[in-house]
Amino acid sequence: MPALASVTSSSMTLDDLTRVLLIGSLVLLVAVAAVRLSVRSGLPSLLIYLGIGVALGNAGAGIQFDDASTTRVLGYAALVLILAEGGLTTSWSNIRRSVAPAAVLSTVGVVVSVLVVAVAAHAFLPLSWTTSLLIGAIVSSTDAAAVFAVLRNVALPRRISGMLEAESGFNDAPVVILVVAFAAQGMPGGTADPWWVLLFHTAVELAGGALVGGLVGWLGGQLLRRVAGASSALFSIGVVSLTVLAYAVGAAVHVSGFLATYIAALVLGNMGLPNRVAFQSFANAMGWVAQIGLFVLLGLLADPTRLDEMFVKALVIGLVLLLVARPLSVIVSVSWFRVPWREQAFLSWAGLRGAVPVVLATVPRVTGTPDTEWIFDLVFMLVVVFTVVQGPTLPWVAKRLGLTEQVHSVDVDLESTSLMEISADVIQVTVGDESRLHGVAVFELRLPKGANVTLVVRGGEGFVPEPHTTIRHGDRLLVVTTSKVKQRTERRIREISRGGRLAGWP
Repeated sequence: MPALASVTSSSMTLDDLTRVLLIGSLVLLVAVAAVRLSVRSGLPSLLIYLGIGVALGNAGAGIQFDDASTTRVLGYAALVLILAEGGLTTSWSNIRRSVAPAAVLSTVGVVVSVLVVAVAAHAFLPLSWTTSLLIGAIVSSTDAAAVFAVLRNVALPRRISGMLEAESGFNDAPVVILVVAFAAQGMPGGTADPWWVLLFHTAVELAGGALVGGLVGWLGGQLLRRVAGASSALFSIGVVSLTVLAYAVGAAVHVSGFLATYIAALVLGNMGLPNRVAFQSFANAMGWVAQIGLFVLLGLLADPTRLDEMFVKALVIGLVLLLVARPLSVIVSVSWFRVPWREQAFLSWAGLRGAVPVVLATVPRVTGTPDTEWIFDLVFMLVVVFTVVQGPTLPWVAKRLGLTEQVHSVDVDLESTSLMEISADVIQVTVGDESRLHGVAVFELRLPKGANVTLVVRGGEGFVPEPHTTIRHGDRLLVVTTSKVKQRTERRIREISRGGRLAGWP
C-alpha cells in the first residue's frame, strides 16, 4: 500500500503527518482495548502489541520498515521510560529485603545464564563461540515491562515479587554491556578482551551507574521539592525528566545509564515527594506509551516470512534457557540467602523475556557483526513462544507451589498533595483491613501540633470528625498539616497503624 509505505519516507509532508496521526491514534486505541484481552488470558500485552506491529508490516498492511538502527535508538529511549516507571512505582519497603539476592541474580546469575546458553548454542546449533556468547547475552535479561505487568495479577509474598521487580530493574545494565562487547568481538579483526578486563569494566559501569542514579535522584528531588510550583502536572514532568537526566548523565560519563535511570527513579519514588499519585500516574502513562510504541516497532521490523525458519533454533535455545540456564542461575545466586526451594522454583519459571532481548538483538545488525542478521528473527520467535508458555501459567505455578497470598493488602496507604504556596500539605489516609487504626479515636492519634484530621469518608459519605470519632476499617481520612510536620505526621499514623493506639507512648 503506497500510501502507508510513504509514512516511513525521509521527507514528510502534512499529508504524511495526517496518516501518521491516523495510524498512531488507531494503534493506541486498539492497544488500550487489548489490555482487557491480556488480563483475561494472562498473556502479557507485549504479544498483542507485537502482533499489531507484524500486522502493519510488509506482510500485512504494507508499511515498509527495516531500519535496525532507528529501532535500537528508539528502543533504548523506550526502555528508559519503562525503567523509570518501574522505579517510580516500586515501594522500597517491598523490595528492601530482596535487593541483595536480586543484585546477585542480575549479575552472577546473568553470567551463569550466558555461559549455559552459549555452551548449548555451540553444541547443538552449532555456532562459533563468539556468536554463541552473543546469543546467550541477548536472551539472558528478564524484561521489566513483562514482569511488572504479570506480577500485578499474581498475589505473591513481598519477598518474591520484590526480588523479581528489583532483578528486572537491575539486569538490563550488565546484559547491555555484555552484548555490546560480544558484538564488537565478532567484527572482522575484533579481539576478545580477557574475562577479568570485561568483569572489571562491567563492575565499574554498574557502580558508576548506581552512584549517578542515586545522586541525580536525591539531589534532583531535593531541588524539585523547593523550586517546583503548585502544579502537580509540572511537578510530574520534573520527576520523569530527572530519571531521563540520570540516563543521559550516566551515558555521558560512560557508566550504565539504564541502572542510573532505575536507581534515580527508585530514589525519587521513595523520598516522600508531594504529588506522588500524580507523578506515578504520569510515569505509568508514559511507560504504557513507550511499551506500545516499542513492541509495535519491533513487530514492524520482524519479517513473518522468515520467522518459521527460526522456530526449531528458538525452541532449542528457549528450552535450555527455561529448564537449565535460568534454574541454575537462580540456584547459584539466591541459595546463599536461604531462599526456600519453592520460591527458587517460582523464580526459575518467572524469568520472562520481552522487549529487552528483542531490542538487544538489533545491536549486532547495527554494529555490522557479520552473519548475525538472523539473530533478530530467532530472538523474536523465542520471546513469542515462551511468553505464551510462561505468562498464562504463572498464577497456576504460584498456586501449585503454595506461594499465593489469601489476603493481599497494605495496612495503610498514605498520599500527599502539595499546597506549596501556603506551606501546607494534605495527607490522604486509607485504612486497610489489617490496620490497627481501627477502633482508635481521632484524639488518640496524638498528631503533631500543626496537623489535624479534617474529613472522614465512610461508606461513600464524608463528615467532619469530632475528637472522639472512632476510626474504622475502610475509612479514608484527610489530614491537613503544615509542611514542617508532614513527615512526622505520616510517621505517627504509620506507627499507630502497625502498633495500635499505645504505639510510641512516652
